Amino acid sequence: MQYKLFHNPRCSKSRQAKNLLEEKNISFETILYLVNPLKENELEQILINLTTNPNSLVRIKEKLFKELNINIEKLDDGKFVAKLLAKNPKLMERPLLTTPNKAIIGRPPENFLEII
Repeated sequence: MQYKLFHNPRCSKSRQAKNLLEEKNISFETILYLVNPLKENELEQILINLTTNPNSLVRIKEKLFKELNINIEKLDDGKFVAKLLAKNPKLMERPLLTTPNKAIIGRPPENFLEII
């Protein structure tokens, strides 16, 4: 299976998730999404594959989120969320693990065990 870990090395949960995958000998590609932001269409596909609401992929407690003064009700719209995260990758929740047809947020990192 093709796994992609959307990773922020500065985040302790993201580092824990990466370690978990390595301990389980899971082969995965590491995507440093802050260095190489995702395109809107890539985010739309992730949101389709996510088993939770689009708003779960947005870090609403982030200072930037508050600065942008976003109406929280708009976060139920996947297209809005994809556009928001494409322009502001810092707002994307991490860690995130994807396969070609599944996506899961690793909070806690053990959530990844559901798809590996």
